[in-house]
Amino acid sequence: MKLLIAGSGKIVQDWLTITPDLPQIELSGITATKHSLERMQEMAKKYGIKKVFTDYDQALAECDADTVYVAVINSLHYSFAKKALEAGKNVICEKPFTVSFDEFEELKNLALEKDLVLIEAITNLYLPNYKLLQEKLPELGKIRIVSMNYSQYSSRYDKFKEGIIAPVFDPKKAGGALMDLNVYNIHLLVGLFGMPKKVQYLANMQRGVDTSGILLLDYGDFKAVSIAAKDVGAPVTSTIEGENESIVIDGPTNTFPAFDTYHNSEKLEHFNVNDHDHRMFDEFVEFDRIIKDHDMEKIKAALKHSEQVMKVIDLARK
Repeated sequence: MKLLIAGSGKIVQDWLTITPDLPQIELSGITATKHSLERMQEMAKKYGIKKVFTDYDQALAECDADTVYVAVINSLHYSFAKKALEAGKNVICEKPFTVSFDEFEELKNLALEKDLVLIEAITNLYLPNYKLLQEKLPELGKIRIVSMNYSQYSSRYDKFKEGIIAPVFDPKKAGGALMDLNVYNIHLLVGLFGMPKKVQYLANMQRGVDTSGILLLDYGDFKAVSIAAKDVGAPVTSTIEGENESIVIDGPTNTFPAFDTYHNSEKLEHFNVNDHDHRMFDEFVEFDRIIKDHDMEKIKAALKHSEQVMKVIDLARK
């Protein structure tokens, strides 16, 4: 693919470190605000990005990219993705897809109408460990309890307490623990078990934003709890408890670094089949394949999944 990167923040800086391992992706351009011009120029020089833009409309018009990687703040995902689709570009959109389900539906319909790729960049669904866990799931027997946890003390939380509000803590910009961290848990839960019957979100609120919270999902025969926090940090694990066996995910759900199987308290096996040390590698390998093959069946399936995730997020936010 020929890629235009929209954004120059931490996620983009992190992703660019793996581009030497993705030679099939041509870095056609990067665009952000004038305030970020010097940073973008440094990135362009270091990673071989062909063109730098400080105007998104100009970038869409002049860059020869066939795909836009939307990696701006959450509240801008919808408008940036829509403009790209209207310009005839495929779109890879960072999580969370949009602020609301209605925004997502509009983008989905527009992409399908134009026969363009639109897909959410959600790391864990493309990791080999996740695919292996899917295969192991039937061995657990009847699922009874699921607990997902992604708690990470934010580097911006101390300033937030002082009243300096970064976008990730700004409710007007769709910040907060639900949208930033719990979205990874939700993707795993929906990917493994589908749409829950009921959703309830118990949030710890500060300055109008959820700095942490517990999401309760009722699946009828079993219950799930999904925890995320930006105001505390601790070693985290997630568990899927079945009547025959259980699975314990060792580490945060965005990187899915390993998992173990248990019979009651007896450890059975340890698994780690991830094939790259960076969480974003596998997803972009697959995105490149999808775009090269124009695999719209895969896109429709991925959009159906993201649709359910956005429904859960909408219910939680309400």
